[in-house]
Amino acid sequence: MSTRKKAKSDAVKFLEKITGGPLTLARLMHSIRQGKDMTLAEFAKKLGVSRQHLCDIEKGRKFVSPERAARFAQILGYSKEQFVALSLQALLDEADLHMKVEVNAA
Repeated sequence: MSTRKKAKSDAVKFLEKITGGPLTLARLMHSIRQGKDMTLAEFAKKLGVSRQHLCDIEKGRKFVSPERAARFAQILGYSKEQFVALSLQALLDEADLHMKVEVNAA
């Protein structure tokens, strides 16, 4: 097993810079919505959730299950692995478990 840390991609570094912190599913979804110039209501409708639920996700008040994260990724045309990893990471962080998630397609 390798102890070498995986370097962050340029895209992740860029997102962390513009969102003001580590990449989370909440920040990623907020960035995607803003990049598409969509309102909360429009983006929520696209994802099949309420506007308030999406707002709670973007503000980090609600967590997204790995299944729902994969569905959101599919709807938006993004990597399921990245969305699921960020979803799982949020759950670990909330539980104060100091672990990092890495997800690979089977």
